[in-house]
Amino acid sequence: MKVLTPCVWALLSVTAFAQSSTPPDAAKASAEKSLLIIPAGTSIPLSLKQAISTKSAKDGDPVYAETAFPFVVSERVVIPAGTYIQGKIERVQRGGHIKGRAEVLIHFTSMIYPSGYTVLLGGSIENTPGAEKTSMKDSEGTIRQDSDAGKKAETAAGTAATGATIGGVTSGLKGVGIGAAAGAAAGLAIGMLSRGADVRLEAGTSIQMEIQREVTVDASRITARREVVVQNE
Repeated sequence: MKVLTPCVWALLSVTAFAQSSTPPDAAKASAEKSLLIIPAGTSIPLSLKQAISTKSAKDGDPVYAETAFPFVVSERVVIPAGTYIQGKIERVQRGGHIKGRAEVLIHFTSMIYPSGYTVLLGGSIENTPGAEKTSMKDSEGTIRQDSDAGKKAETAAGTAATGATIGGVTSGLKGVGIGAAAGAAAGLAIGMLSRGADVRLEAGTSIQMEIQREVTVDASRITARREVVVQNE
């Protein structure tokens, strides 16, 4: 059995006293100091990591994006640029043959920091500044394709005009009327058979995510930027 000297006993006693005398309130205050709040309603610019199309997407499909700019609270970076944002498609609808535009609803569910620190969140799409011919349908974040009714009408009119021209050449004035009617019918048929345009968001599309409820993050676990390993040639 090893016998401890008086000096060792004294050192152990001082250490134990120092540990036991640490105020629990001070430790709690230190932990709370590292917590930062991302308020509900905060808008975060994102960049999509994959293309999304209502032609092929399904309910429940995963969605991946990345923060495009750092978000700061009290002069501290709370969400660094390059933070991964994960979500899923809640609802997808293709454009109809007669009416009904293509729509897709996406919700974001988690945020993965460069350090690997993961935070759950509730986020929706607020705007799609990088997507053409789309608009926001509602406060839920549903993206809707712009109407292409004018394009279908133009197709029908063009088909009717073509029919009238052919009818006039082959059967004179009477043929013009018959050809126009036949062309109009053909144009209507084309409109009924063809679907409305799909919503398509290309990889790299800029979108705005809105934080739907307050999110608390531990600042001590945030890494400002992802480390890049450079190999020497």
